[in-house]
Amino acid sequence: MANTQSAKKQVRNSYRKWLRNRYVKGKVRGVLQMVNKAIADGNAEQALALMPDAASQLDKAAKKNVIHHKKAARLKSRLMHKINALQAQ
Repeated sequence: MANTQSAKKQVRNSYRKWLRNRYVKGKVRGVLQMVNKAIADGNAEQALALMPDAASQLDKAAKKNVIHHKKAARLKSRLMHKINALQAQ
Protein backbone atom coordinates (compact mmCIF):
# COMPACT_ATOMS: atom_id res chain seq x y z
CA MET A 1 0.00 0.00 0.00
CA ALA A 2 1.09 3.54 -0.71
CA ASN A 3 2.75 5.37 2.19
CA THR A 4 3.27 8.95 1.07
CA GLN A 5 0.55 11.42 0.25
CA SER A 6 1.64 11.72 -3.37
CA ALA A 7 1.68 7.93 -3.76
CA LYS A 8 -1.85 7.73 -2.37
CA LYS A 9 -2.96 10.40 -4.83
CA GLN A 10 -1.33 8.46 -7.67
CA VAL A 11 -3.27 5.35 -6.64
CA ARG A 12 -6.53 7.32 -6.81
CA ASN A 13 -5.65 8.81 -10.18
CA SER A 14 -4.61 5.50 -11.69
CA TYR A 15 -7.87 3.93 -10.50
CA ARG A 16 -9.89 6.67 -12.20
CA LYS A 17 -7.89 6.25 -15.41
CA TRP A 18 -8.36 2.48 -15.23
CA LEU A 19 -12.13 2.91 -14.96
CA ARG A 20 -12.24 5.32 -17.91
CA ASN A 21 -9.97 3.14 -20.05
CA ARG A 22 -12.06 0.07 -19.26
CA TYR A 23 -15.26 1.85 -20.30
CA VAL A 24 -13.79 3.19 -23.55
CA LYS A 25 -12.17 -0.14 -24.47
CA GLY A 26 -15.48 -1.89 -23.83
CA LYS A 27 -17.30 0.45 -26.21
CA VAL A 28 -14.62 -0.07 -28.86
CA ARG A 29 -14.70 -3.84 -28.41
CA GLY A 30 -18.49 -3.91 -28.71
CA VAL A 31 -18.66 -1.92 -31.92
CA LEU A 32 -15.82 -3.95 -33.46
CA GLN A 33 -17.66 -7.16 -32.62
CA MET A 34 -20.80 -5.87 -34.34
CA VAL A 35 -18.88 -5.00 -37.51
CA ASN A 36 -17.00 -8.31 -37.51
CA LYS A 37 -20.24 -10.23 -36.98
CA ALA A 38 -21.81 -8.48 -39.96
CA ILE A 39 -18.74 -9.35 -42.04
CA ALA A 40 -18.85 -12.98 -40.88
CA ASP A 41 -22.54 -13.19 -41.79
CA GLY A 42 -21.71 -11.88 -45.26
CA ASN A 43 -23.76 -8.72 -44.83
CA ALA A 44 -21.60 -6.04 -46.43
CA GLU A 45 -24.31 -3.36 -46.32
CA GLN A 46 -24.79 -3.71 -42.58
CA ALA A 47 -21.04 -3.76 -41.98
CA LEU A 48 -20.64 -0.63 -44.10
CA ALA A 49 -23.45 1.06 -42.16
CA LEU A 50 -21.78 0.21 -38.84
CA MET A 51 -18.33 1.34 -39.98
CA PRO A 52 -18.71 5.11 -39.30
CA ASP A 53 -19.64 4.39 -35.67
CA ALA A 54 -16.71 1.99 -35.34
CA ALA A 55 -14.31 4.54 -36.81
CA SER A 56 -15.68 7.20 -34.47
CA GLN A 57 -15.22 5.02 -31.39
CA LEU A 58 -11.69 4.11 -32.44
CA ASP A 59 -10.80 7.76 -33.05
CA LYS A 60 -12.24 8.79 -29.68
CA ALA A 61 -10.26 6.07 -27.92
CA ALA A 62 -7.09 7.20 -29.70
CA LYS A 63 -7.78 10.83 -28.84
CA LYS A 64 -8.09 9.92 -25.15
CA ASN A 65 -4.84 7.92 -25.37
CA VAL A 66 -6.64 4.71 -24.45
CA ILE A 67 -5.25 3.07 -27.58
CA HIS A 68 -2.44 4.21 -29.84
CA HIS A 69 -3.51 6.32 -32.81
CA LYS A 70 -1.73 3.99 -35.20
CA LYS A 71 -3.56 1.00 -33.76
CA ALA A 72 -6.85 2.78 -34.39
CA ALA A 73 -5.81 3.47 -37.99
CA ARG A 74 -4.69 -0.14 -38.45
CA LEU A 75 -7.99 -1.53 -37.14
CA LYS A 76 -10.04 0.80 -39.35
CA SER A 77 -7.96 -0.14 -42.37
CA ARG A 78 -8.31 -3.87 -41.75
CA LEU A 79 -12.06 -3.59 -41.30
CA MET A 80 -12.43 -1.63 -44.53
CA HIS A 81 -10.29 -4.17 -46.38
CA LYS A 82 -12.59 -6.96 -45.15
CA ILE A 83 -15.70 -4.99 -46.13
CA ASN A 84 -14.31 -4.16 -49.58
CA ALA A 85 -13.36 -7.81 -50.17
CA LEU A 86 -16.88 -8.83 -49.15
CA GLN A 87 -18.43 -6.32 -51.54
CA ALA A 88 -16.21 -7.52 -54.40
CA GLN A 89 -17.63 -11.05 -54.15
